[in-house]
Amino acid sequence: MNTRPASAPLLIACALGIEHLALRMGDRDGAGGPVTVLRTGMGPRAAERSVTRVLTDPVLAGAVVLATGFCAGLAPGMHPGDLVVAEETRDPRGTVPCVNTELLVKELVRTLPGRTVHTGPLTGSDHVVRGPERSDLLATGAIAVDMESAATLLSAVRAGTRPVAAVRVVVDAPEHELVRIGTVRGGISAFRVLRSVLPAFFEWHRNVLLPRR
Repeated sequence: MNTRPASAPLLIACALGIEHLALRMGDRDGAGGPVTVLRTGMGPRAAERSVTRVLTDPVLAGAVVLATGFCAGLAPGMHPGDLVVAEETRDPRGTVPCVNTELLVKELVRTLPGRTVHTGPLTGSDHVVRGPERSDLLATGAIAVDMESAATLLSAVRAGTRPVAAVRVVVDAPEHELVRIGTVRGGISAFRVLRSVLPAFFEWHRNVLLPRR
């Protein structure tokens, strides 16, 4: 039997100040252990540096890691405020499978009734994706793209064996492309959803801390 300490902390990583604000405004009651919300800064290099650095801290060395924030939807029919639960994250350096995604989907549906939850591969990019590039990424099988999740999870598993996951909120989609977050309805909708996701994250965290047989 392989066990993980019940006190293993949860590290929630996001990139932007507005994402960090949304998470700080969320309800932190019911966490399965200590929780750290890390603002990494924008882009894969910033995410890699920040996550690698904090996981060298003995307090966080065994942390469970979840990447979150906003993303661009790639599939037709996606809308701002939809949720994406990654089955895996991808970038040119590798693919990282996510753990217990079924529970995340279940808890997000329960926590945010009426919100659509999409599952599939989440791909990484080193720039904001717009226009026809979305179609090219969709053709690879990915359903959404962001700049930090793949780098976050790859850095996390390279620092040690641990459960990882990525949950993103669609802030724009092929039919709903945005210029600035928070100045249009889609950005506000995504912010409100991100503000409400923590209970689902905490339930996932508690579950992955259970003894593995």
